[in-house]
Amino acid sequence: MTTWPKVAATAAVASSLLVGAAQAQLIITGNDEKQSWDQAGKPILLPPGKDTVSIIDISNRTKPRIVASLPMINTVVGPPTNLAITPDQSLALVANSIELVKDGDNWKSQPDNKLFVIDLKASPPKQIATLELGRQPSGLAINNAGNMAIVANRADGTLSVLSISGKEVKVIDTVAVGTPADQLSSVAITPDGKRGLVSKFAANKVGLLTIDGQKVTYTKYDMSTGLWPYTVKIAADGKLAFANNNGFSGASDGNVDTVAVIDMDAKPNPRVVDQVVVGDGPEGMAVSPAGGYVASIVLNGSNAAKDAPFPHGKSYVSLLKVDGNKHVRRVATAPVGNLAEGAAFSPDGKYLYVGNYMDRDITILEVANDKLKRVGSLKLPGQPASLRGNSQ
Repeated sequence: MTTWPKVAATAAVASSLLVGAAQAQLIITGNDEKQSWDQAGKPILLPPGKDTVSIIDISNRTKPRIVASLPMINTVVGPPTNLAITPDQSLALVANSIELVKDGDNWKSQPDNKLFVIDLKASPPKQIATLELGRQPSGLAINNAGNMAIVANRADGTLSVLSISGKEVKVIDTVAVGTPADQLSSVAITPDGKRGLVSKFAANKVGLLTIDGQKVTYTKYDMSTGLWPYTVKIAADGKLAFANNNGFSGASDGNVDTVAVIDMDAKPNPRVVDQVVVGDGPEGMAVSPAGGYVASIVLNGSNAAKDAPFPHGKSYVSLLKVDGNKHVRRVATAPVGNLAEGAAFSPDGKYLYVGNYMDRDITILEVANDKLKRVGSLKLPGQPASLRGNSQ
């Protein structure tokens, strides 16, 4: 296994970094510089060593600023929910699902097992711990209490359960969920911290978890949500959950795909109650902390071959509205960049930030009156493979 350099703040860190951190409102991006795509849509692997994680203050909603960029390995392989910030904005967790190793004159990928802990209150922010989890740690979630996290280990068919106490993060349990062939990709935790959901990407299902304090149990109850559910989220009030059905095994194919709507109040167990068409290849997803909206990030063939035999273009956002009767409908779309991945709402739900991998930037959208309006952008030091605010 290759050794990654110790994380340190780059020159991009301002001298007044995070002074008054309680007033800062942060999002975080994982910038992967190891993979791209050529004109034929074929992946290109480049030498490792240039990845970064950017910490961004969005206190000024339309003019966010990068307050730190840390050299840290991360990857576009996996759902764009492999990182998150604790509710008190004191720590960030970053999981790395794969690493590149030398294969003759070329590079090849293999599962990694690392999770990095960043102290956001340090000046400048710094990595303070590296944990070893299962193979290919991917999507993760932190509970609202900020004392526990769950990470999906995609190549192992397990979940790693982490305790969080101050600056100390520890692995306290490993929970088997199905088999490695299921490809666990992402997890979500209900606002009350008592239940969770885990997406079984290759099994076309989402599984139910029960949580007692920091004890996580797989109930063995699964819902068939649609083809290849990649990212799963739970609404701010806990009444509904949503699964992005990625469709054709993680790639656009010209066919529309859906978001599954899960009624979390259904008895005796949650169940899928609706499917909403969002477009070709939904991958990233964000739910509004203020309620009312869900953003599904649609690939739309933006990394496909230029002569692919189906309509394709830039990625876009499908904005879904949730009414008081648990009815969900698509109300707006808005184009963003190429190969859009992660997304996060501002804490007030009035703005949406979308990372565009191929364009190396973030699109900023205002959300108002069931519409999306582009109001700005932010250049990044790398290709944003993931983007997150708090856990949801």
